[in-house]
Amino acid sequence: MAEHIIESIYRFLPEIALTVTLVAAIVADLVLKERNRNVSWVVLAGLGVTAVLVAGQSGWNVSIFSDMVAVDPFAVFFKAVLLAAGLLIVLFSMKSRELEHNSTRIGEYYMLITGVIFGMFLMVGATNLLLMYLAFELTSISSYVLAGFTKSLRKSAEASMKYIIFGAVSSGFLIYGISLLVGVTGAIDIYGVRDALQAGVEQTAALYVAVVMIIVGFSYKITVVPFHFWAPDVYEGAPVTITAFLATASKVAGFAMMIRFFRVSFMDSGALATHGFDGLAATLPWSMILAVLAAITMLAANLMALWQENIKRLLAYSSIAHAGFILMGLALATDEGISAMMIYLAIYLFMNLGAFYVVMLVANQLGTEAIADYQGLGHRSPFLGVSMAIFLVALAGFPPTAGFIAKVYIFGATISAGMIWLVAIAGLATVVSLFYYIRVVRNMFLVEPLESQGPVTFDSASILIMVLLLIPVLLLGVYFSPIVAWAKNAVTMFGT
Repeated sequence: MAEHIIESIYRFLPEIALTVTLVAAIVADLVLKERNRNVSWVVLAGLGVTAVLVAGQSGWNVSIFSDMVAVDPFAVFFKAVLLAAGLLIVLFSMKSRELEHNSTRIGEYYMLITGVIFGMFLMVGATNLLLMYLAFELTSISSYVLAGFTKSLRKSAEASMKYIIFGAVSSGFLIYGISLLVGVTGAIDIYGVRDALQAGVEQTAALYVAVVMIIVGFSYKITVVPFHFWAPDVYEGAPVTITAFLATASKVAGFAMMIRFFRVSFMDSGALATHGFDGLAATLPWSMILAVLAAITMLAANLMALWQENIKRLLAYSSIAHAGFILMGLALATDEGISAMMIYLAIYLFMNLGAFYVVMLVANQLGTEAIADYQGLGHRSPFLGVSMAIFLVALAGFPPTAGFIAKVYIFGATISAGMIWLVAIAGLATVVSLFYYIRVVRNMFLVEPLESQGPVTFDSASILIMVLLLIPVLLLGVYFSPIVAWAKNAVTMFGT
């Protein structure tokens, strides 16, 4: 037992590094001068150390702490994506004017950011059902506080309250579904659930209710229609850095946990062996439920985005729509679909963070989030305008950006699975998205700025961060084989 605990602690070093970073952020906030900058560097250093430790886990495929957490290529892939998000959000935060007005609490801010990343690490690796729920709650509670971090603003406080209310509902669905699943299968981990389903269960009605409730719980986290109502208001009211974090990292972690749950419990048990719904899925097709949710999400979110006047709300609906595109991969119940999801999530991170970074820089300089105020921005700051155009083209899924590659793989996997109708709906949703993405580009380049509006300039650090975001969006559009190979390897090594 002692040897197993020591071995588990060794395999758990990235999470321990995050815990140390969390404590270091608090201590640095107490003892260092110029807290805003110094605490940021402490957290960046901690995340850098964590990245090195995660890189050292490459090729591992073990279960630790009595099979409660998996350290496998799948978890390592998502930990790397989450660390990229965390590092970029810390860099964003160093340039945020919103946070400057709350610099007295900057230690709390970075502590919560680190706490969220720690919770997400547990989400992508947890195999025990109760640990899954605890990781879900740890991530959610920290996110509630971050959404209302600028509490002096009414919109921020309102965002936090709405997030708490809807989050409590999703948590209730998830824990009740898990409770039913444990009762039906007699298992407390996803491998036990898999074995129970392979052997067959008697209470099939309770099983169906359990899985539907779990799907609802996950759907709130990944902002799938009709469980998306909290997202636009929360994204608009939260600080831009937190909005970007919730729209990307939170979605990545939610999908990772959802994939592991369904891949091991249902696909490996044969209940979701194919999209033909063999065995337990015969009377209630789980894949079709997910496919319908994906279709509704893509269409509804893109249509609602057409009427938005606030850029953060527009990107919120865009984020919801992308959740629909990503969910297509899980609905296929194939390894090809899951690897396509992973490719999409990794690419989505950079193009969505890039768009939100432009929003933050514009808000810093012009104090506005209104789309109408973006008129002439391409003339006042050509680099910023071109960068935003690239990110929006990537989000729309057009070449030569990485967004095109993401959609090629998710569409290709869906066609291979025979769901042509779902691809047709996704194509229609993509066409609809063009209208609101192009609207922003038109405002920036086809509308002349007023004579009183001078050029918009930024320091070299802000430009460097923008370049860091542009490189993967453009590079992965033409050289994508490494990330494709990484994702496919992570799926083939899944749970073996």
